[in-house]
Amino acid sequence: MKVFFNLVFLLTLISCSKPTFVEDKVFAGSNQVKAHTLNEGEKIYKEYCMPCHGVKGDGKGFASKGMKVPPRDFTLGIYKFGKVISGDLPHDSDFFAILDKGLHGTAMLPWDLHNDQKDAVIQYIKTFAMKTWEGGDKKLGDQIKAENDPFGMAHLGAAIAKGREVYHVTAQCQSCHRAYVNLDDFSAMSKKLNDESVNELDDDFYKIKLQESEYGSLTIPPDFTWNTVRSAVTVEELFVRISAGVGGTAMPGWQETISDEEIWAVSYYVKSLMDLKDTPARAAFIRELK
Repeated sequence: MKVFFNLVFLLTLISCSKPTFVEDKVFAGSNQVKAHTLNEGEKIYKEYCMPCHGVKGDGKGFASKGMKVPPRDFTLGIYKFGKVISGDLPHDSDFFAILDKGLHGTAMLPWDLHNDQKDAVIQYIKTFAMKTWEGGDKKLGDQIKAENDPFGMAHLGAAIAKGREVYHVTAQCQSCHRAYVNLDDFSAMSKKLNDESVNELDDDFYKIKLQESEYGSLTIPPDFTWNTVRSAVTVEELFVRISAGVGGTAMPGWQETISDEEIWAVSYYVKSLMDLKDTPARAAFIRELK
């Protein structure tokens, strides 16, 4: 009987506890969110997300210790993988995509939640960065869509060849990542595009370069033949990521720097490098660079 009364008392305390949110909120994009939704989101967050992302949403949950890739710090209001230009506020559909697919090579797995549960936890996560999100006057970024591919599989070889030139000469992606061509090929491409030959390579031409970030830690750009690209698997996903950039890192959005055709080309080229991962062909490919 004593156990029964203790249980009733505990349940009474829980039922009488005040919810965290008692007023509705208006977030960026004139998104009106009910207090009930935020409270539901808090429950879901505490059950599924808190072990990694922490009670305060700062990425310092008890399960985060020792993780190679730190969980996102939501309090910063900076988001790496939105489908908008880096620095702009992402759409809820961008968050949905991360919950549905996870982030490759990290502890962020796909979550099998109902759409209303996903929406609730997404809205709650925004409350960790109220200065960033609260206010109907706040604007969301323009969504980037992978449309009007000028190549397609029919012109795959041409796309990869052009992308190789864009990667190494036009955009000089090896200034952060690494190069995937030898001196002769690099010189030939430079002569073709810039009318300048190259006689020697920088010492770090084939090295990954650590980059500063806004997350309080250095970031490591991927070697596309070795590392997993976290937010992209397909050419279309690569087009969006290269166009948008990676928020809070040294990876800029290239949409306003090079043409869409060039972004499509380098997307095909990077995908060809990714396809070498975990294959015998990778070792031969790397040997040929020396």
